[in-house]
Amino acid sequence: MKKHLFCLAALSAFAVPAFAQSSVTLYGIIDEGFNYTNNVQGSHVYELASGYAQGSRWGLKGSEDLGGGLKAVFQLENGFNVNNGRLGQGGRMFGRQAYVGLSSDFGTVTLGRQYDSLVDYLAPTTANGNWGGYLLSHPWDNDNTDNSFRVNNTIKYASPDYAGFQFGGTYSFSNGTGFSNNRQYSLGGQYQNGGLLVAAAYLQANNPGVGAAGAIAADDANFVSSRLRIFGGGINYTFGPATAGFVYTNTNISNPTGNAGYFTSADSLIATTGPLTGAPVNALKFQNFEVNGKYQLTPALFVGAQYIYTMENYETTLGGVKPKVHTFGLMVDYSLSKRTDVYIQGAFQKVAGDSTGSTLDHAFIPGADDVSSTSKQAVARVGIRHKF
Repeated sequence: MKKHLFCLAALSAFAVPAFAQSSVTLYGIIDEGFNYTNNVQGSHVYELASGYAQGSRWGLKGSEDLGGGLKAVFQLENGFNVNNGRLGQGGRMFGRQAYVGLSSDFGTVTLGRQYDSLVDYLAPTTANGNWGGYLLSHPWDNDNTDNSFRVNNTIKYASPDYAGFQFGGTYSFSNGTGFSNNRQYSLGGQYQNGGLLVAAAYLQANNPGVGAAGAIAADDANFVSSRLRIFGGGINYTFGPATAGFVYTNTNISNPTGNAGYFTSADSLIATTGPLTGAPVNALKFQNFEVNGKYQLTPALFVGAQYIYTMENYETTLGGVKPKVHTFGLMVDYSLSKRTDVYIQGAFQKVAGDSTGSTLDHAFIPGADDVSSTSKQAVARVGIRHKF
């Protein structure tokens, strides 16, 4: 009898599979506040606004241990507006991120809607991509360091940490008959050692904003054009309670026809006054020079400041002009707990130099409802943020 029981137990051990270890985490951020904008098409605006220091979101992420150092990973992240409950990112259910993949000691490969290398590696050296958020973005978020767009149909590789150095890249399919029509690829890297952080990244997109199935959708693109190229580098250094940083980015937009986030018609980009009136825009170029700093006054309180000098190059068939944009940002943040903080932000922008005769002559701080009626605009915000 004992022999039969032993045999039955042995067979049962082989018949019942061993369940792999897995985990799923529900998380989110709710960011809400009151904004005052001094000039929106000539009027003052007072409003409650969602998702400035960080975009309001909730998500699910998890992993499953497949054995031998291999794991399956996934993330689904939703963006939403606290004030009305609407979905963000063009009404997408998981518009911020949606991917699945595999991770091992050799790195992680994921497939789906994801961030590009500019966001992953370079943005953390900027004020807006680190502690400042939306209101402290570069003009028109021309370099996507504040996530104006995500990339669809994307394969991403992210390396492990090699003594402080990490690198990665993305490739996004057009998912259409034209292989290169609305595709995207990017590369980036980051090195961290003690208080030093150095990063660089490059992105190219062909026909961003063209077609509904492409890498950068029409309702997602910061600029709709025949080609978008962005590259840049940044450095941060932390010494004691202080962090100082410098960032340079270069954005080259060929044959722009609009901007999904801020203006949508070709007329808004074509000059309506001056010597360039009515001439199609051949290229729009931005060079951003950012200096930022942050000081941790106490474990719960920090102050951050930023200055951005932006050189624009507006090229048409009739010639070109080169406006200059000065943007200042300030933030004070106080943590009530590990998960809840309150903050005050302010931003001021002035457009100077040559006139384009187009929308670009009007100041516009990302986060304001619309462009100013003049070359100046200021925005102030008081907000609260809760993480769960």
